[in-house]
Amino acid sequence: MSVEPDPDHPGPSASSAATAARRAVRAVAVFEAFKGAVVLVTATGLLTLVHKDLNGLAERIVRHTHLNPASKYPHIFLDAVARFNEPRLLWLAAGAAAYAALRLLEAWGLYRGRAWAEWLAALSGAWYIPAEFLHLLHRRSALSLGILVVNVAVVAVMVWALAQRRRAASPGASVPG
Repeated sequence: MSVEPDPDHPGPSASSAATAARRAVRAVAVFEAFKGAVVLVTATGLLTLVHKDLNGLAERIVRHTHLNPASKYPHIFLDAVARFNEPRLLWLAAGAAAYAALRLLEAWGLYRGRAWAEWLAALSGAWYIPAEFLHLLHRRSALSLGILVVNVAVVAVMVWALAQRRRAASPGASVPG
């Protein structure tokens, strides 16, 4: 005698899968909030450089690190700072603040279990994968591999969570609580 599964009561495996999906999404939410906070701190740091003598600051950094300003990398750094003007600094800070706001909003939505945030995380994460893969091919490093693996994992978690959401919303399925 076989017992057929009851579609109105999916059993413990469906419930545990939904719980695992929620936990995984919340872990991604914490990760995204961390990224947003780091970028927000960076944007704030950039704003502290407005109306400052960037060339003098760059020269002091090179001297403090005991680097030769005429050697290749310090020279590249000093040239880049010399070309950096205040409007460009403001635009960079504004872009960083907008990115941070998007990541923090995404983190809030993920933590609160919003479908739009899962879609945003999946699509924005998937957007970077081809570039990260190409970067890994050209510059093999543990850091590049780690970034790619984490990003693929985030996209996989979001796709899994969206699939769990779709299963729960399908007719005859109970909504996990």
